[in-house]
Amino acid sequence: MKILFLTNYASPYRIDFFNELGKSCELTVLFVDKVKDQQHRSQKWFQQQKYSHFTYVQLEKKFGFGSRRVYWDVLKYLNKNYDAIVVCGYSSPLTMGFAVEYLKLRNIPFYIEIDGGLIRHDSWLKYHLKRHLISTATYWLGSGKQASKYLLHYGAKQPHIYEYPFTSLSEADVLKQPVSQEQKQVLRRQLGITEPKVLISIGQFIPRKGYDLLLKAAANLSKDIGIYIIGSNPTPEYLDLQKQFGLTQVHFVGFQPKEALKQWYQAADVFVLPTREDIWGLVINEAMAQGLPVITTDRCVAGLELVKEGENGYIVPVENVPALTQAITRLFAQDYRAMGQKSLELIKPYTIENMAKRHLQIFSRSKGRR
Repeated sequence: MKILFLTNYASPYRIDFFNELGKSCELTVLFVDKVKDQQHRSQKWFQQQKYSHFTYVQLEKKFGFGSRRVYWDVLKYLNKNYDAIVVCGYSSPLTMGFAVEYLKLRNIPFYIEIDGGLIRHDSWLKYHLKRHLISTATYWLGSGKQASKYLLHYGAKQPHIYEYPFTSLSEADVLKQPVSQEQKQVLRRQLGITEPKVLISIGQFIPRKGYDLLLKAAANLSKDIGIYIIGSNPTPEYLDLQKQFGLTQVHFVGFQPKEALKQWYQAADVFVLPTREDIWGLVINEAMAQGLPVITTDRCVAGLELVKEGENGYIVPVENVPALTQAITRLFAQDYRAMGQKSLELIKPYTIENMAKRHLQIFSRSKGRR
């Protein structure tokens, strides 16, 4: 089977998925944007990537200027005969739109794939542009019920929407059982954690991630809960909040590579992502795979798909500091180890191996309908 993907840039979790998928088909992936242009990401995040089971193509020939550009060499690949062509979202809208219009004009079947979706109150123009782009596809791939709702909102047809388990985890990344308290204590000593209860969060210090909300909630939490925010260096805004509320139990930890992150997950008791918006939020998958209960907001698609209220965590209304504070207090008053066990059960199907298998199943089914 010959498969073509058109996507934005070579993020590590995408490369892992393409390598797995490429073991079972002849896979070509076209990348619109270059890794070096991803200023919002730590370049360490992209290190040591291997393109071992697929053909990597960086589109180069463009017209336009700045971020408003179309890579017209995409046409060279769309003219070839593939069993499935997949356009991943519209994060590079001009090139993606250019490809979609060409495929439609040539009556070539194709998929649009999204990792997640949150319906917004779009302007009339933005809504109709999105609807035109999305409804043009022959088939649609989405990461779950929330993505399916999003696709339907913008004109997709229910019989041709297919869902898949979206993840960054391999089977080897998912623990068989939660880490014991004895192991946690060893890890905490190694990491310099002194508090008896540990809450972690992982992400960038940008407004969208909502860490100002977590710091405000921390002001009303017990001081025996250590809060560790991992991923980048805090900006003055967050340092000022830490000082204003006297949050001696809040610690900022810089970027950590994958193996070090596992230690932080395993040393923790609870994971919190107070995001204002995440189209998915792969850190939710990662935390659950390490046996942690999760608290996040109703604007995090991974949370809406993977967190079962009161079973392995809680969903709180976005921007609601009292609700966030109450959820953290409530979770620490419960058997959070049992809730972490439930996270492991729920996350088990969400592996890159299963993600690739599901894509191949979908491509095989729709191949006969072309």
